Amino acid sequence: MKLSTLIVYVGLGVAFPLSASEKKDDKRPNIIFIMADDHATHALSCYGSKIINTPNIDRLAKEGMRFTNCFAANAICAPSRATLITGKHCAANGFKLNGDTFDNTQVTFPELLQKAGYETVLFGKWHLVSEPKGFDFYSVLPGQGGFFNFKLKEKGKKWKNGKKGGVLQKGYFTEVITDKAIDWLKNRKSHQPFCLMLHHKAPHTPHHYPEKYKNQYTEDLPLPETFNDSFEGKNKRLLNGVCGFSKLEHIIPAHILEAAPKGLTPEEHKYWAYQAFFKGYLRLVAALDDNIGRLLDYIDESGLSKNTVIVYTADNGFFLGDHGLFNKMWMYEPSMRLPLLVRYPKEIKPGKVNHQLVSILDFAPTFLDYAHGSIPEELHGVSIRPLLKGANPKDWRTSVYYHYYGQYGVPAHRGVRTKNNKLIHFYKATENPEWELYNLRNDHHEMKNIYNHPEYAQEMKKLKKELKQLRTRFEVH
Repeated sequence: MKLSTLIVYVGLGVAFPLSASEKKDDKRPNIIFIMADDHATHALSCYGSKIINTPNIDRLAKEGMRFTNCFAANAICAPSRATLITGKHCAANGFKLNGDTFDNTQVTFPELLQKAGYETVLFGKWHLVSEPKGFDFYSVLPGQGGFFNFKLKEKGKKWKNGKKGGVLQKGYFTEVITDKAIDWLKNRKSHQPFCLMLHHKAPHTPHHYPEKYKNQYTEDLPLPETFNDSFEGKNKRLLNGVCGFSKLEHIIPAHILEAAPKGLTPEEHKYWAYQAFFKGYLRLVAALDDNIGRLLDYIDESGLSKNTVIVYTADNGFFLGDHGLFNKMWMYEPSMRLPLLVRYPKEIKPGKVNHQLVSILDFAPTFLDYAHGSIPEELHGVSIRPLLKGANPKDWRTSVYYHYYGQYGVPAHRGVRTKNNKLIHFYKATENPEWELYNLRNDHHEMKNIYNHPEYAQEMKKLKKELKQLRTRFEVH
């Protein structure tokens, strides 16, 4: 069965009505969805990081399943969140760039969970400008918000401007929203199953953290293997451009929160920027890990863990100095790849690792699958519940589609990623080359563009055909 058939099969749009006994004694699992902002897989020790230890998040990997090939569909904050909430690519949900406003008249998975009998709540970063819909309660940042003494907008108050307003909160954001989530779990009166979404701001810039983390990561960090990528064969913006939102040597001071020493050579400035930026980043991850530990402790101690699906992921990946870059957006692995850890003792055996191609688009149908809810046939993702249960479907997808629409000095591009290969097309501008092809089996760091190599001509032809089919399926309406 091809992927197109699989999507139709999973997306039948048929509701699964509860029987009288199910309504009386609802055994459907609770869902706790934890999403970080800009958390790269290689900043987690359960993914093999050598620069940070994340023991609390690692608990989910040890007690559940770790996915090695989960990907964003558009690796930038707000569009990725729109993709998450709708289960659709940006062309279909209408949210392509940071600064857009989400059309909240379209159906989202929290609304469908409500219809299926779930209580839904959201704490943390929203970033979609329009008011969150489909939640029994929400408490969210206006716009990007801040880490200390920030404002939150809560349901029940008039929503005038998604980037302004709210009630002042004292304390550190990561700690405050964790407190709010735990308090909500402690005090909820409903006997409905619930979906709690906890959207952290960390480790997104600015790198503000509590004083107690100041003395962590004071030693110089080891350089990534690809730190001095020459960008030969890559997009012209990287080869010759400034790319102030991508290249470490051109990083703007606001990202680092401290002035560079005077008299540095360009190479020395790049090294200094890497050390200063990522020490702050790792301190935010450390604070995030501690607070996720507090939440997991409560879930386990309260007995909720027995019937709760817990998901940890991020809105996109992040360059940790890989290729001499910070930030995301580009379709290279550090940016496109997401951490995905799922724990559910009733169905997932501990310590499992899955290598299938999975997408952020899959979360919506997966949660609806657990809720016995209606899965609209227009969704672009598929439920990963069979994978979580240990199955290895023969008809699972063999490729994922990516489309970045061009912003912050990074050119628009689209592409396809298979198990072993990646094809990227910079389709708007005159950059040379316009195409990049990587064999991920032989070149997992994506250092050598093989697009013009004759021995890969047949593979390139297949990938171009696949890219065209995916674009037609997900973007032409």
